[in-house]
Amino acid sequence: MHLKERPNHRLYIEILRLMTPEKRLMKAFALSAFTKQLFVHGLRKKHPSVSETDFNRILRKRLDKCHNRNY
Repeated sequence: MHLKERPNHRLYIEILRLMTPEKRLMKAFALSAFTKQLFVHGLRKKHPSVSETDFNRILRKRLDKCHNRNY
């Protein structure tokens, strides 16, 4: 398997190491929120015509599915 090159990965790790634990935790929260936004946006694009109620039901079902796979 060919791994994708990540030329800035080493720099990113160094920056994370220089952060305080509190800043790293805040970064993790921000990345988690951003990931959820991307997920919701992609799901909305996949289901553009469903009502808000139905969309929320689909979203909860998908999140439950993801949650169960990780724990």
